[in-house]
Amino acid sequence: MSERVIPLVDQRIASLAAPVPAQPIVADGLLSDALGRPLSDLRISVTDRCNFRCNYCMPKEVFDKDYPYLPHGALLSFEEITRTAKLFVAHGVRKIRLTGGEPLLRKNIEVLIEQLAALRTPDGQPLDLTLTTNGSLLARKAKSLKAAGLKRVTVSLDGLDDAVFRAMNDVDFPVADVLEGIEAARAAGLGSGEPGHSLKINMVVKRGTNEHEILRMARHFRGTGIVLRFIEYMDVGATNGWRMDEVLPSADVVKMIRAELPLVQLDPSVPGETAERWGYADARGRHDPALGEIGVISSVTQAFCRDCNRARLSTEGKLYLCLFAGQGYDLRALIRGGASDEDIASAIGAIWQGRSDRYSELRSTLTPDTGPATRRVEMSYIGG
Repeated sequence: MSERVIPLVDQRIASLAAPVPAQPIVADGLLSDALGRPLSDLRISVTDRCNFRCNYCMPKEVFDKDYPYLPHGALLSFEEITRTAKLFVAHGVRKIRLTGGEPLLRKNIEVLIEQLAALRTPDGQPLDLTLTTNGSLLARKAKSLKAAGLKRVTVSLDGLDDAVFRAMNDVDFPVADVLEGIEAARAAGLGSGEPGHSLKINMVVKRGTNEHEILRMARHFRGTGIVLRFIEYMDVGATNGWRMDEVLPSADVVKMIRAELPLVQLDPSVPGETAERWGYADARGRHDPALGEIGVISSVTQAFCRDCNRARLSTEGKLYLCLFAGQGYDLRALIRGGASDEDIASAIGAIWQGRSDRYSELRSTLTPDTGPATRRVEMSYIGG
């Protein structure tokens, strides 16, 4: 087994200008990239800070007490975020996910949620407004998040065994507190239970660490109306010391669960969905909605780049076109430089039209000289 190497690098400094094209690009909701992929999903990071130190995302060796987080003045204000989000919505975005770091650490996050919840698509529809969290603050915030207009949450939970969970978050945080937060979110109505709109749990599966928790997690959430999704351990960023031998393929996860709990494959609930859906089967081998479903996200073994409709906005206003990108486009310079909404919308349109990213499909053919392997942005900086 090769030695783990964790480079001490700061991926935030790489950025490109976001020039305004000479020919305006009208935001008509029909924007598509160089591969014909629409822009319909925007992930917004509201903070680069987190109170966990999960070794696959923010390892303690790098993100220690001396780590230079962004100063508050560098972050986009709630008004700047909402202004920018409105322009993305005009281009076709219908879903916004707030992420981090840990987004619930951003003070008064409910104010931002209320502002975003007031936005409407060109045809007058409300946005699908969601948030991803580690669940540590969810018990105390679930009601206020729902009242502000949040539709649902996705909670990261990598196991039910308290010792395993404490080891993975690496700050000795108890799993019971996260489970309490999940129950609070369900009680507050953060997730309708309908396909594509349920409260979700994300479990990153890392071979040799928590694969023994897969069946226990499946049993625990089966029949609860909560969708459990298993995510392959990904080569995001440069600080998690990723190795392929620590990836447990999603096909193996499904096989493990099917051996005890019968499953049937389901159709995608929305275009561009990242998760492959599997429903729990009844005695006749048909999906029983009362038992619910699981999902598997196979970004390593089964790339889904060709349907990717997601853009990512960092906490200080850089636009990233791929989770594995090496550079972002500096929208903050336009936002704070006096550019008009029309000019910013044109810049966004031009950037997206030139997008051809498909890192996961090309992963096996890329080398440090031909791909972004040494320059990828950190997941803790732009969210998952």
